[in-house]
Amino acid sequence: MVILNWTWWRHPGPLRRPARGAACRSLRWGWLLLLLGVLCADARSQVPGELERQVKAGYLYKFAGYVEWPDGSFARPDSPLVIGVAGADALAEQLEQSVAGHSVNGRAVQVKKVRRGEALAGLHVLYLGALEKTALQEMLAASRGLALLTVSDSDEVYAMGSMINFVMAEDKVRFDVALKPVAQAHIRISARMLLAAYRVQTGGA
Repeated sequence: MVILNWTWWRHPGPLRRPARGAACRSLRWGWLLLLLGVLCADARSQVPGELERQVKAGYLYKFAGYVEWPDGSFARPDSPLVIGVAGADALAEQLEQSVAGHSVNGRAVQVKKVRRGEALAGLHVLYLGALEKTALQEMLAASRGLALLTVSDSDEVYAMGSMINFVMAEDKVRFDVALKPVAQAHIRISARMLLAAYRVQTGGA
């Protein structure tokens, strides 16, 4: 059985310096469970289709609250935070529903379906879904030089240079983080989010 707890949508909480030792491990699991709201015995069978999209949409929204973009990433103080979704229209629609009426650090959140060949400027997060390999390569190449957090759902795309990758681990939807492309994009991910990651890759992809 899967239980979703959506209270964290309204109360993301301030970022804090992580604790150490046992407290650090407790924070890791506490943050993860709060983020996912998922307690399950077998996520591979219990989190298919729509429910899996809800979990991933929750992650995409929550990631934005633990990332710092460089100066100039937003045109105005009231500019929205834009999450692009490529190759996953159903996820984009779920994300639109999930973020409706919510904000990240005082900014409204917009969701944009991204098609092959479209400019990526103006996006702050880009999810790369089911696309042809050449399209994925093109989008990753276009993202380089931009302060754009790229999120994938495939080990192959992760190896190609995405920053965050969803994985199934310990019967739950988890995520890996590659710090090299993050640093190259001049993006900062909070230590609190890194503690919740399944694996953090410090070298090249």
